[in-house]
Amino acid sequence: MTHRVTVTNWLTAAARLQQLLARRTAELGPVLTRRVAAGEVVAVGTGDVEKICWFVEAFSRFAAAVAACVAVSVGLMLYQPLIGVAVAVGVPVLALSVLPLLPAAQRRADEQRTRAGRATELASDTVAGLRVLRGIGGEELFLARYRSASQAVRAAAVRSARMWSLISALQVVLPGLFLVAVVWFGARLALQGRITVGELVACYGAVSFLLMPLRIFEETASAWIFSRASADRAARVLGLRRGDAPAGGGTHAPGATGTADGAGLPAGGDLYDPVSGLLAPAGKLTAVVCGDPDAAGLLADRLGGHAPGADGDEPSVLLGGVALDAVELHRARAAVLVQDKDPVLLSGTLRELLDVPASGAVTAREALEAAQCGDVLDALARASAGTAGADGDPMDARITERGRSLSGGQRQRLALARSLVADPEVLVLDEPTSAVDSHTEARIAEGLRGLRAGRTTVVFTSSPLLLDRSDRVVLVRDGRTVASGTHRGLLRQDPRYRAVVVREAEAVPAARPAGAAGTTGAARTAEAVGTEDEA
Repeated sequence: MTHRVTVTNWLTAAARLQQLLARRTAELGPVLTRRVAAGEVVAVGTGDVEKICWFVEAFSRFAAAVAACVAVSVGLMLYQPLIGVAVAVGVPVLALSVLPLLPAAQRRADEQRTRAGRATELASDTVAGLRVLRGIGGEELFLARYRSASQAVRAAAVRSARMWSLISALQVVLPGLFLVAVVWFGARLALQGRITVGELVACYGAVSFLLMPLRIFEETASAWIFSRASADRAARVLGLRRGDAPAGGGTHAPGATGTADGAGLPAGGDLYDPVSGLLAPAGKLTAVVCGDPDAAGLLADRLGGHAPGADGDEPSVLLGGVALDAVELHRARAAVLVQDKDPVLLSGTLRELLDVPASGAVTAREALEAAQCGDVLDALARASAGTAGADGDPMDARITERGRSLSGGQRQRLALARSLVADPEVLVLDEPTSAVDSHTEARIAEGLRGLRAGRTTVVFTSSPLLLDRSDRVVLVRDGRTVASGTHRGLLRQDPRYRAVVVREAEAVPAARPAGAAGTTGAARTAEAVGTEDEA
């Protein structure tokens, strides 16, 4: 029965903790890895869960052990006061005897965990860059580094095991010595005639019964020491929230009429960020230029309602005047879709990749054509034909884990096609064409503009090809909107914009109107870029 209850407690705690972690991960989305390292999240969901649940299941046995020790000690004190007092004093001493060794054991275990994490990180980096390493002949160098890291993990594990073997031995030796001491004391009392032999046998049986509770005390103390660090990491991940800020903060978009009552999101509303001042008009293609890629990623997360602010008191993004943080998560996700600059392709067929919750207005073929995935389909069709031995259907071709068999540009275009199939009311794209050539990028810009006509689209980019085909361009610096207009207008009028888009020194004076006397070099550069875009 003890084993059954113990396993039940362990499995129940593990399942609930993993459910909480999965829900928090799904709620935060890509923002999670911006706040906590991905390796830490994996560690919490695997090794830390085991340690936390170890203490959970040990605590129930600890409570039973305490009750048993108290009952036996009181009974012995009533039955034979002298032996009962010795047991009542000795049990707490034994329970606390191993505690001085536990901090040292914890330090050694932490050292082992740290070294193992470094070795795992090194192995992951080596596997991810194996193709590059082979190209430069660096396999042996990284193999030597991993061998050294692996041996350091082994040495740390041996040191940790030695300490735990000492603790385990003491858990057997000390209660045994305590039993011998009680029996010796009782035997002397029996020889003196103060207790009978039967009473000595009864006391021996009671003290023998206490050996298991005493071992449980030591195990619970060990579980507590080891689970605290794991519980701290789990609490840090579970403590992250999607919307820590007040919903909307009382700020509304220009012309907004809705209220943040949490009932839902109005259709066809403008997307407005009160913190940066970024406004994406409904039904338009808005391009956002940020000089800092990290700042662009954080702003994209904000537009999706994932990051209300680092300090927790910034207002939420508004869609049609309604704060995204004020509505249910699934409604916010359905209304605003954010594609990260490094999207992940899950393993499976292309058909499964594009089988996402969608409005149904955009077919998979239309999305693939707009994303210029023709060469990707040809490559997948050949791979499918080679596997099946017949004319292969590219939709049934399998995509390896994270799309490692595809190039960076191919992965990027498939991810864009997946986002286009979803056809959300608002689509936020973070550098969707950074890995494709200029000719393909120009065709993607036209396809994106045509397929998303009448839908709100926000593209974070510094590519002139995408910027020139946008309805509105917004320049963001230091987290604030500093200029807006068309691509060509900003090229001619704003040196800060030229510094980001055409890599022109910001110190160059602003351009004069075209045709004016003494036209500066900056103006000639802007005019040249505009002419090139027109061509």
